[in-house]
Amino acid sequence: MEENKKSGIGIAIAQIVMIATCFAAGWITKELMPAPKGPAGMPPMMMGGAQSAAVTNAEMRVYNLPERFIAHAEPVQEVDLLPQVDGYIKEVLFKEGDIVQAGDVLYVLDDERYQAVVNQRKADLSAREAEERRTKRMYDRLLAADARGITQLERDNAEAAWETAKAAVAQAKANLVVSEYDLKKSKVIAPITGQIGKSSAHVGDYVAPLKGALARIVQVDPIRVTFPLTDRSYIAWRQAKLNGTEDALRMRLVLPDGSDYKGEGTWDFDDNQMSKETATIIMRLSFPNPDRLLVPNSYVTLLTDFQNPPSYPSVPQTALFDLPGGNQAVWVVNEEGKVEARPVTTKEAADGWAPLITGVEAGEKVVFAGVHKLQPGMSVKESVPTANEDITPNFKRADEE
Repeated sequence: MEENKKSGIGIAIAQIVMIATCFAAGWITKELMPAPKGPAGMPPMMMGGAQSAAVTNAEMRVYNLPERFIAHAEPVQEVDLLPQVDGYIKEVLFKEGDIVQAGDVLYVLDDERYQAVVNQRKADLSAREAEERRTKRMYDRLLAADARGITQLERDNAEAAWETAKAAVAQAKANLVVSEYDLKKSKVIAPITGQIGKSSAHVGDYVAPLKGALARIVQVDPIRVTFPLTDRSYIAWRQAKLNGTEDALRMRLVLPDGSDYKGEGTWDFDDNQMSKETATIIMRLSFPNPDRLLVPNSYVTLLTDFQNPPSYPSVPQTALFDLPGGNQAVWVVNEEGKVEARPVTTKEAADGWAPLITGVEAGEKVVFAGVHKLQPGMSVKESVPTANEDITPNFKRADEE
């Protein structure tokens, strides 16, 4: 009897274990099995009445989201001041950091030696000119004399002497020009207008062409701003230029401190080849810089947008949801009060609003809160979004039109 009782208990325990195993297997199978899906890979439609959802109208909005580039400021011109003659500096006629004008005298070298050479060359020229006049008079007399008293050799010698004297005059004039040039170059003159930097020489220093630059002048107004443009963007820009519509773009700068720079840029020129490594081309813009806020070799942010920006049908960014395959869509409420998933193409969202290039017309009703609760064909009841729903600030509902 005791053995039968133990056997009955064992059978009961085995049955309990089997039932528990079957239940666990069924539960695991249910969890692993994919749930049935509705159209376009969406969850099956819920049973019951209309689903509450926040609805608004797609509205035309101006779209002018600027494109941003990291740009580099560089001078249009920069010049190293090199002395063209040697000598001791007698005067320095500028203050380091000043804006100097083209033609300003910046350094004056001791010119006593060069002035003496000029005086000598002038004296040499006067002597050569006197000799030229004497030989010409001699030649003229021989030409006027009786041919029977003058030999042809004498005439030839007189003519040669006159020609030699004329050549000596030309040489003396050339020597005078060279000496006057050296005297002129004893003054170092600014070749361009710009800001002059630190001087490497001072009064009393001996300078020479081979001893290096005295200072550098950098043009700061206007100034050039360069930035890399991708090959695709360059083609679009080039086509706009060919069509005469490149002026539709507005080019502005943001300074390193985050403030807007006053003044718009104009196209200067683009480089003549594309970089093989980055597939970009360097574009150059010209900006006025009277206050010298743009410093050569500094970095700024360039913003490009439209002078007359376009408008697009726009919806709150929260109205968008993803479709299988990576596309996007919005829930559009039709005249029957039911929703349909409308695929759309968009531009980059700005200020919480997504401009739609295709898919939705202005005035159509779209759901912008609670979009993940909806299914195709479901009836919706327009409602105010709850506080925990992700909505666009300053939205406008359809019932507030």
